[in-house]
Amino acid sequence: MSTMITEECINCGACEPECPNTAIYAGGVQYEFNGKMFDALSNDFYYIVPEKCTECVGHFDQEQCAAVCPVDCCVPDPNHVESEEVLYARAKTIHPEKEFGELGASTSHFRKG
Repeated sequence: MSTMITEECINCGACEPECPNTAIYAGGVQYEFNGKMFDALSNDFYYIVPEKCTECVGHFDQEQCAAVCPVDCCVPDPNHVESEEVLYARAKTIHPEKEFGELGASTSHFRKG
């Protein structure tokens, strides 16, 4: 499931630089995906592009946007429920230059004990 930013966002911007997939954009800012530009998904607050979000699977043990959000508005998106396998495959597609090891507790919140 992709992560989303709720309307409680205070536009602090803490989340944007933490995303390993460049999936987070400020409100009103167009986003790039597969070499094309698209209109902003929100004009009022930061947003996450679901097709670029991997919930940090393959990178970290938790969503980095949620870890740094001071108002806890980075939450699971019920409209984009995805498996660990789908998210991991997306991470590999987004980062073809990166060597990904096997998933474990340090690289997937699905593996937390």
